[in-house]
Amino acid sequence: MDVLCLGESMIVLAPAAAGPLRTAVDLQAGVAGAESNVAAALAGLGADAAWWGRVGDDPFGRRVLDVLTAAGVDCSGVRTDPERPTGVYFKDPGPEGTTVHYYRRGSAASTMGPGHLAGVAAPRVLHLSGITPVLSASCAALVEELLVERALAPALVSFDVNYRPALWPVAEAGPALARLADRADIAFVGLDEAQVLWGAETPDDVRGLLPNAGVLVVKDGGEGVTAFEGAERRYCPAEPVEVVEPVGAGDAFAAGFLYGRLQGASLEASMRLGHRLAAGALQTVGDLAPPPPSETVRAILEDQ
Repeated sequence: MDVLCLGESMIVLAPAAAGPLRTAVDLQAGVAGAESNVAAALAGLGADAAWWGRVGDDPFGRRVLDVLTAAGVDCSGVRTDPERPTGVYFKDPGPEGTTVHYYRRGSAASTMGPGHLAGVAAPRVLHLSGITPVLSASCAALVEELLVERALAPALVSFDVNYRPALWPVAEAGPALARLADRADIAFVGLDEAQVLWGAETPDDVRGLLPNAGVLVVKDGGEGVTAFEGAERRYCPAEPVEVVEPVGAGDAFAAGFLYGRLQGASLEASMRLGHRLAAGALQTVGDLAPPPPSETVRAILEDQ
């Protein structure tokens, strides 16, 4: 396959109408997961993309599989746990932003561990994120096996830092995520994350902290993205867009960038495609946005 994504996918519940969770009468359900978002976006572009995590043997787990399969994602390697639930989280909109409440401790996904992908043929790219190692000690060991020990070699390993403050403190997350990102073939990190985790102020500061990442992609919100590969440094401004919902934009960018690289595109073309997918996600309620037209994708990738 082109890309195999591994991590936790959950059910997300949010007020159907504008207002706080505390007073909401109706909730809207969706499927969310950083890694499965990437898989779905890649599948929409035509890539052979898979998400192979673990869900509970419950209606929520079945909904996760239904939604991802409908999006064209290969879920044939997903394991169902009859004793553990599928994770759930709630969004609580407020005047100063949205607060997230997780109910994922002891979830089916948290039981993943070393050997989870044993016997799997190496994909071209294995995509992981910094969310998985904090789910449990066994999940951390799994990420170590796949990213550091390269259990699926010769697959390239893509790693999105994806720092979640609600899951672990900076003092613990900073060193752990820097170590993992620095070992990746392709590493994604937001400049805002890098500032919080490592005190980095510029993309070049981040490169100085992560000198061994093969390709380092530093995202600066609505400003643009800087990518480093060896001695090469390239910057690509973001597309201006009216934001409807910011959730999922980073995952969409990662999918676009990875697709570009799979097609042999340059750093610039890959970043432009990432921006195009991120723009679509920013204008969509929910984590999954429809892909851009194939002719648009082709034009971006051919414009080197």
